[in-house]
Amino acid sequence: MKNLMKIGEMARFNQVSVPTLRLYDRMGLLKPCHIDQDSGYRYYSIYQKARLDMIQYMKELGMSLGEIKTLLEQGDIQLIESTLIRKKKQVRQQIAELETRLGAITRAIESTERFRKAPNKGMTTVEYIPHRKIYVMHTDVNFYDHDISVYEEILGQLKLDILRHGLPQLYYCNAGTILPREYFLSQHLESHEIFVFVDDNFPESQTVRRIDSGMFACIYLDRFEDEPAYAAKLLEYCTQNGYTVCGDYLCEVLTEFNVFDSQHRSMFLRLQVPLSFQQ
Repeated sequence: MKNLMKIGEMARFNQVSVPTLRLYDRMGLLKPCHIDQDSGYRYYSIYQKARLDMIQYMKELGMSLGEIKTLLEQGDIQLIESTLIRKKKQVRQQIAELETRLGAITRAIESTERFRKAPNKGMTTVEYIPHRKIYVMHTDVNFYDHDISVYEEILGQLKLDILRHGLPQLYYCNAGTILPREYFLSQHLESHEIFVFVDDNFPESQTVRRIDSGMFACIYLDRFEDEPAYAAKLLEYCTQNGYTVCGDYLCEVLTEFNVFDSQHRSMFLRLQVPLSFQQ
C-alpha cells in the first residue's frame, strides 16, 4: 500500500515508541488511517506525520496530552493562544523557582567552602565581608536565657513564619541571631531577633534588612553553648586592638552538618561585629 507504514515503521520514522502510538490511538489523538481486518496490523499514512509532529511540538511546549486532545478536537485558534499564554506564565514561574533553587545550591556550596577554609576554633580574625541581606523574625524569648532546646523551638517558629508568608523553604537554612551593638559592648546577652540570609531574588519587605559590606572582627566556634564565652573573647580582641565596633553583633551559622549525628544539631559558628577605622 503506497504511502502507508506499519506502526513499527511509523514509530521508527518519527523517533517515538510503538506504545506511544498505541496510547495516542486510544486517546483519539492519532488513529491509524487503516487497520487490516485479517491481520489486525495498523497502518499510518505518511501524511499523518504532520499531526504527529504537532503533538510532539505541543508536548515540548509543556502541554499535557489531555490539553493537546482538547486543542486538536476544538480547532479554536483563540483557545490555542490562551493556552500558550497560560503555559508562558507557568514556565516563567518554573524559571523563578529554579533560580531560587540555584541560589540555594550556590549558598550551600559557599557555606561548605567557608567551613572547609575557616580558621580553627577560637581564632580571631579581621575579615572583609561583602554586603548581605537577611530575613529577620522577632521573638519575645531571649535566646540566652535558655538552652538549645528553646532555640530549636524558635527555629520551628521561623520556618512557619517563612512558609506563612508564602516564601520558599529553601531560605530556611543556617539561621543566625542578632545582638544590638550596645548589648555587645556591655556583654548584656539579650537577643530577640533570629534571621536567615536571603538573595536578591527574595521579595523586599519590612522584615528584610541589608548588612553593609566592610571589615568585621570574627571568632569561630563549634558549640552553641560556648557562644557567651566566645562573645566575650571577641570583645576583648576588639578592645586590645583599639577597634571601634560600629554595628550590631551577629552570630552566624556558617554551616550545619546534621548527617552523622541524628540527635544533636551540629553547627560551625562565626561571631562577628563590624569595625570602623575612621580617625
